[in-house]
Amino acid sequence: MAHKAGFVNIIGNPNVGKSTLMNALVGEKLSIVTAKAQTTRHRIMGIVSGEDFQIVYSDTPGILKPSYRLQQSMLNFVDTAIGDADIILYVTDTVEKADKNDAYVEKLSRVDCPVIVVVNKIDISSQDKVVELMQWWKERLPKAEIIPASAQEHFNLESILDAVKAKLPEAPAWFDKDQFTDKNLRFFASEIIREKIFLNYSEEIPYCTQVEIESFHEGEDRYEISAVIYVTRDSQKGIIIGKQGAALKRVGTQARIDMEDFFQKKVFLSTYVKVDPDWRESRKELRKFGYEF
Repeated sequence: MAHKAGFVNIIGNPNVGKSTLMNALVGEKLSIVTAKAQTTRHRIMGIVSGEDFQIVYSDTPGILKPSYRLQQSMLNFVDTAIGDADIILYVTDTVEKADKNDAYVEKLSRVDCPVIVVVNKIDISSQDKVVELMQWWKERLPKAEIIPASAQEHFNLESILDAVKAKLPEAPAWFDKDQFTDKNLRFFASEIIREKIFLNYSEEIPYCTQVEIESFHEGEDRYEISAVIYVTRDSQKGIIIGKQGAALKRVGTQARIDMEDFFQKKVFLSTYVKVDPDWRESRKELRKFGYEF
């Protein structure tokens, strides 16, 4: 039997469940997940391999209209994912308006690769509404396969996997069969901290922060990690730290616990806060953080 392999790129609007879907399909929490829009900033690959196939999923930021350079860089990840996909998983849900960001749906009607539309969050909708949405998408993208699912409840994921495997091109594996992502441990350490920031702070704070791992050392019995949280204003630094450092300590504790679970090893985590007013607009800074390419 011929070996099949390909890049299956997941795109869609913010908050439709793209990251939850990829984590469920890969079986590992690779993308951080919160209820806030724009949680995912990078393009993150999750790799699933079998004896005769390899699927390289890519989670991408939500489609948005950029207001500053960071958001433009995030949108560039989406555009690149559309251009280099062997299969596109377009994720919508039962909550958003079906024609939101219709320009990208129009792009999907013109791509050469197969498109699978996943109508997510059917667990919070009615059967009639789901049938109506599936019909709308079939009329909008007649060449696409439409699959209802619930990533949160792991419902109908097998149908998505079967559809992907059926559409994979014949090709050798792109990565080692035991590899499950393209990112290193430093990246996941920074993302875990960033997730805790999204979960613990409100309003503009999460969107003005960036995490950089300054040092990452693996000892015999633990990882020693030092992280810097960048903000854009002094007032945000005070909010991140909190009264007598309580807020920052809470973020650090939650992040350490998740890191120990992910790395399967004890972690000693130090966190600091610095002000960098221009990091979201500076090409140099964005390149340092992996957003410009």
